[in-house]
Amino acid sequence: MPAGIATVAVLSPHPVVVEGLTAMLSRHHDRVEVIDLPTSFDEREPDVVLYDVGALADGDGVDLDELVKKTASVVLAVAQDLRPDLLGRALSRGVDGFFPIDVSEEELLTAVESALTGWQAGDPGPDPVVGSSTSEQRSHRLGADAGLSDRERRVISLIAQGLSNDEIATREYITVNTVKTYIRTAYRKIGVHTRAQAVVWAVQHGVDTDADR
Repeated sequence: MPAGIATVAVLSPHPVVVEGLTAMLSRHHDRVEVIDLPTSFDEREPDVVLYDVGALADGDGVDLDELVKKTASVVLAVAQDLRPDLLGRALSRGVDGFFPIDVSEEELLTAVESALTGWQAGDPGPDPVVGSSTSEQRSHRLGADAGLSDRERRVISLIAQGLSNDEIATREYITVNTVKTYIRTAYRKIGVHTRAQAVVWAVQHGVDTDADR
């Protein structure tokens, strides 16, 4: 394999996700090579593993823990709009970054190739990993630049942890209608329109997905 080409493995319980991401990456043989995950210790680990968070829906996350804690691979979570809570779980387990399942081809390639650069916090330029969980933005208090109130900040934080409106209302001792009001005003301030977008925004801006559990 030529030097400078990133090796990538795709892990998903859904064949369509594996086939889709593989097809996207396989169009760029000069930049990436898609390989299988190793099945023994003497096989080469991929530079990057694309981990579909859908695997956490019915699984215990042991496979993700193994990838994060026992390999040298950069692990990027593939987020699903309908299950933002799963992204929060993946990030809390230590994945290196994430991207939505409808990420553009060039964004995906840039994220994959960043695994070869060894970019670290403090290096010149932005972290090239899409939705990096180690970006400098995480050092800023959630919502400080967006003008969120303390209550709006907490509501967004709880959304990022996967809590429903009812659960947030119980946690905050307010009504569900009041929760919805805080959600609407917070969404306007941070410029998002969906719960999934709010989760991505929260993670990018420093939310601790375990902070309020």
